[in-house]
Amino acid sequence: MRLEAYKHIYLIGIGGIGMSALARYFNTKGKIVCGYDNVKSDLCIELENEGISIHYTNSISEITEKIKSASPHEILVIYTAAISPDNQVLLFFRDRGITILKRAEALGIISRDSFTIAVAGTHGKTTTSTMLAHILQKAGKETTAFLGGISRNYKTNLLLSDKSDILIVEADEYDRSFLQIHADVAIITSVGADHLDIYEDENNIRLAFKQFASQVKKKGILLVEESISMHFSSPQLGKILTYSAKNSADYYAQNVSVHDGRMRFDMIFSDVMSPIDSEKRGEDIMLLMPGLHNVSNAIAASAVASYLGLSVSDILHGLSTFEGVNRRFEKHIDTKKKVYIDDYAHHPEEVSATIFAAKQLYPLRELIVVFQPHLFSRTKDFADEFADSLKEADDLVLLDIYAARENPIDGVSSEMLLALCSNSKKEVCAKEELLSVLEKKNIDVLLTLGAGDIGTLVQPIKHMLN
Repeated sequence: MRLEAYKHIYLIGIGGIGMSALARYFNTKGKIVCGYDNVKSDLCIELENEGISIHYTNSISEITEKIKSASPHEILVIYTAAISPDNQVLLFFRDRGITILKRAEALGIISRDSFTIAVAGTHGKTTTSTMLAHILQKAGKETTAFLGGISRNYKTNLLLSDKSDILIVEADEYDRSFLQIHADVAIITSVGADHLDIYEDENNIRLAFKQFASQVKKKGILLVEESISMHFSSPQLGKILTYSAKNSADYYAQNVSVHDGRMRFDMIFSDVMSPIDSEKRGEDIMLLMPGLHNVSNAIAASAVASYLGLSVSDILHGLSTFEGVNRRFEKHIDTKKKVYIDDYAHHPEEVSATIFAAKQLYPLRELIVVFQPHLFSRTKDFADEFADSLKEADDLVLLDIYAARENPIDGVSSEMLLALCSNSKKEVCAKEELLSVLEKKNIDVLLTLGAGDIGTLVQPIKHMLN
């Protein structure tokens, strides 16, 4: 199918980070874009300011007359996998026989005519894809990029180029969405247990990632983090390459340290694509984003940039000017008296890595962690792992579980998780009570974590601390 044939694009769940990027994409293509979301988020407000009509009630009466009166063959409806199948707006379009696609299907169609770089992994894909897009932009190699977060360099989750056929997309494993993508270059940053409501166990997740890897186009490249590379074989007639922030690989880091709040390291590029293998080296690289996991993300982005022909100096310039992604170890206050950092971490491995990075940057200071668990199913499946990942907090505050698309599960709560935590200082509070709870604490370093609506508290917390 050809997406350009449609005049009207209607998005259900338009305020999501991935859906809003699609809305912006079609809006710039001259389509009449509108949609529905149940929350008027900051992203929704931005879309409305860009001329996109949005309603916030799950009601057919709220759908614009332009859509209702348009011919069905002129309308394309795109919905996010998080939307319930009995959503009234979705059912309205389905009953009219209008073409309906999942977000992943639409992204798969967009990618067909492009040189596609797909970044997959249970952790790290947003930072890696945004980093890669920035390195290319800084070197004058324009790209279109659908990002899973708001780039701090560009203040958007969508980069557009009419001069290049390079497309960067995040390949999301949720609901097996990434199987819609057939990449020319694929990165797999990590494979771990997650979304067990979809996959049931880690083996099924690994099988899905193997299928994603097998779909890399002929003569394509599969770049895999070294510690999980044994699970993958060379894609079709292409090549599998490895990278690592810890071990020797085709692309790897050396001499990693923390210096003035930044990660400092050297990078070894094994130029395995040249007729005679050679080695290039980038020295004394400074990365604003802390943590060994971000060094790993930088290696992956740099490896693909090198494969696309960028020089080491261009790559290092891109890395040194990369400001990061909103809600990825985002420093809102950073003084000798007080530090406040917010992060999207919502899986035990991400929580652990983020807390470790904070401890690494501020080793002699007291760390207060506020964590909002995301999904009842994830909290149930990883309760012990969450308790272990949170143990390094000097003071732990758990907010109530953010349900998102789920219904509550009996016996699963933040109180249940708190009982498993070994922290000497720990408590549960409602989201509405957090500011008053924090006001009573002597805050040195504060870290807020979670993928739910905890982000709406960032500015109020910052205001209170200032």
